[in-house]
Amino acid sequence: MIKTLRPQNYNEALHVGHFFRTGTPVVMDLTELPDAEAKQFVDFAAGLVFGRRGDMDRLSPKVFLLMPAGMATPARDDA
Repeated sequence: MIKTLRPQNYNEALHVGHFFRTGTPVVMDLTELPDAEAKQFVDFAAGLVFGRRGDMDRLSPKVFLLMPAGMATPARDDA
């Protein structure tokens, strides 16, 4: 299962952290946030995945996939 979250403000970073720490991959869709707030989320997520030895991939300019440690990132066709 992959959890998709579309946070409306930075206070919802708690939900991103919760699902990621329980081992659930998270798609973080920041398209509705202003750039400054989206940057805060990306900084938070970068620290989260680094600290938990996970991985983060950009799917589009404001959409990110956070993968917990030990999970393979799904293959993408970039062609």
